[in-house]
Amino acid sequence: MGIIQRFTDIMSANINALLDKAEDPSKMIDQYLRNLESDLGKVKAETAAVMAEETRTKRALDDCDAEISKMQIYAEKAIAAGNDEDAKRFLEKKAKTTQNRANLAQTYAIAADNAAKVRQMHDKLCKDIAELNARRDSIKAKVAVAKTQEKINKIGSSVGNAQEGISAFDRMEAKANKMLDEANAMSELNQTQGDPEGIESLAAKYDAEPSASIEDELAALKAKMGK
Repeated sequence: MGIIQRFTDIMSANINALLDKAEDPSKMIDQYLRNLESDLGKVKAETAAVMAEETRTKRALDDCDAEISKMQIYAEKAIAAGNDEDAKRFLEKKAKTTQNRANLAQTYAIAADNAAKVRQMHDKLCKDIAELNARRDSIKAKVAVAKTQEKINKIGSSVGNAQEGISAFDRMEAKANKMLDEANAMSELNQTQGDPEGIESLAAKYDAEPSASIEDELAALKAKMGK
């Protein structure tokens, strides 16, 4: 029966396989549940149809049983009234109805079995949806934590790059200091090269005019020493 196969296909859906293929499991679980809710609507309609068929075949069987009982009663009444021919007709009707009952009983048995199966599958689908809805928040929470961890990892990587940048600046500063020291040394060497004996530097010391305060202090010192 097609409906049974369809239900089997629905119930065998593997959510883990779907989630493995999903880039964002939180979005995939929402989509999966929407699909299940849509399937559930179709399953309900088909289940109702199968159950209605069971009810119809059961009613037909009950009506057949009632007809058999009725023909039996009428046959007995006809015999009691001394009308054997009427009794035969009622019994003939009873025999035909009894033959038809076998077919009705078989049809009802199949319908009842199908109804039991689809109802069981319908109930399991409802239960699975309820369980998945309960798990959805947990799955989304795990995804959120994972995304936060990914951001932290990226920030940590950026901090590591910044540390490398600081180290590079330190190296550049050390190189600049070395260049300045070399330039100052070269300047000192150039000055020494122009006055190897230092005479010019010494003469420059005496060329400078002493300030008035220095002259006064010198005169006072010489007077004190009797010079």
